[in-house]
Amino acid sequence: MLKGKFGSNLRGDLFGGLTAGIVALPLALGFGVASGLENGAAAGLYGAILVGFFAALLGGTPSQISGPTGPMTVVVAGLMATLVVSADQPLQIEWVFAMVILSGVFQIALGLLRLGRYINYMPYPVISGFMSGIGVIIVILQLAQLVGHAPEKGVIDAVTHVGHHLSDINPAALGLGLGTIAVIYIFPRLTKAVPSTLVGLVLVTVASVLIPMDVPRIGAIPAGLPSLRIPEWEWTSFQLIVMPAFILAIVGSLDSLLTSLVADNLTRTKHDSERELIGQGVGNVAAGLLGGLPGAGATMRTVVNVKAGGRTKISGMVHAVLLVAILLLLGPLAAQIPLAVLAGILITVGIGIVDVKGLRHILRVPRGDAFVMLLTLGLTVFVDLMWAVAAGMGMACLILVKRLADMDPATHSPLKDIAAHRPWIPLLDEPAHVLGDVYVVEPTGSLFFGNAGPLQRKLGGLDHAEAIVIHLGAVPFLDQSGAYALADVIDDLHKQDVDVFLCALQPEPAKVLADLGVAPGKVDAAHVLTSPEEAIRRAIKLHPAKQGGTPQPA
Repeated sequence: MLKGKFGSNLRGDLFGGLTAGIVALPLALGFGVASGLENGAAAGLYGAILVGFFAALLGGTPSQISGPTGPMTVVVAGLMATLVVSADQPLQIEWVFAMVILSGVFQIALGLLRLGRYINYMPYPVISGFMSGIGVIIVILQLAQLVGHAPEKGVIDAVTHVGHHLSDINPAALGLGLGTIAVIYIFPRLTKAVPSTLVGLVLVTVASVLIPMDVPRIGAIPAGLPSLRIPEWEWTSFQLIVMPAFILAIVGSLDSLLTSLVADNLTRTKHDSERELIGQGVGNVAAGLLGGLPGAGATMRTVVNVKAGGRTKISGMVHAVLLVAILLLLGPLAAQIPLAVLAGILITVGIGIVDVKGLRHILRVPRGDAFVMLLTLGLTVFVDLMWAVAAGMGMACLILVKRLADMDPATHSPLKDIAAHRPWIPLLDEPAHVLGDVYVVEPTGSLFFGNAGPLQRKLGGLDHAEAIVIHLGAVPFLDQSGAYALADVIDDLHKQDVDVFLCALQPEPAKVLADLGVAPGKVDAAHVLTSPEEAIRRAIKLHPAKQGGTPQPA
């Protein structure tokens, strides 16, 4: 297994980095313009280059690609509107970049304090509501540019002025934006060899140049490398940027570590959370010093990198080097890109960020989880990102305490002996019994957002088995996070041709799993049993290799 050493996967890393860089180009330009920073397109490229390079070099997730992301851009756009435009004494733009530097310092501190591991305690409904809210914000903020108007500074302004924008549509801009969206969604049906965002960017931009159109465009991008952006010291200005910098650090850390978990699942490795935060922090310090947009681990670019063969730090650095080459050589061409094209690209990004799975299950999950998700989503869109996460976490904790207080304290009787010799395998400090190729796993206590991550990782470590019987008799409570973690484990085990059986479900977990289509659903109804002995008997009948004989119908 690759461990992220330089040169251990050179060919795959080169191809993965080049592919990720191609995907990153339109997103870096789009996020840069959407941020409201001066020379926004260039700021987006600077951020993609600097955060992408240093986070890859120093971070703890070898296959991760970093750069400007939706959540980070939304934070910067909101802060630009508040601190630069609306303030009684507007900040110098250098202080906005100082805010980016300070956010990187905060991230480094979080890594040194070893706080990255606490990502596992973030409830799924809070993450779902937060990410869906970010997606909604991105879509709303791009509507003005889609129809040919200047972008609004905030969600409230964008919603308030939507009538005005729709009454004065630039048909050419709208056509370019909708054409870009159509290409992005339709082109993958023809081939996935070339990223559809790049195809949409190039095709529609070329069409806008060949067919004369009066539409807003990016405009000139500064040639060459950026210069240092350091403000003159002012205590008053520093006080104004401290809290926004902390918000950026928290959002960037959350965004990066969630992407690290995705990378772990794709590569079957384990990232170093503390080192990842330090790498991201150094990248953001560098971006702020040189006038770049802040960044974080980017899920889509990371997935593209891994699927193209990228596995080590080289892939992330190659992605950054490619963007440097584009900045130095293709700047004049990028100036012709219509803003409506970037709006179309970002609208598809925003839609992709929305947690469709969580929203689809909103009427099936426990009411408390649904309320937390909707509360977080609403506050994210209309109030503030930090208040949204804080309120969501607080409400999730209160609901959890209420659920635990209402549980029946009666204990579950232990599973009867099923073999004379049963080696122990730790699982959340609870046992798993092995019978040849059949494992019996007995988690105890509630499966909720606090322990869903460790459960997922440790159950995933049993993929060498032929069958796994998960005995849930001692699990009285299961929330949305636990259910989705269990569903992801089942999917991973099925991909490894491991049969999964569930048994002894208590009423509440059984209802949650049934409502979400996990069991029955991902687990066949015939594999969901009341009796653990019957589940074990069926598993052994299907997989008797270590016991002798041939498989029999269960």
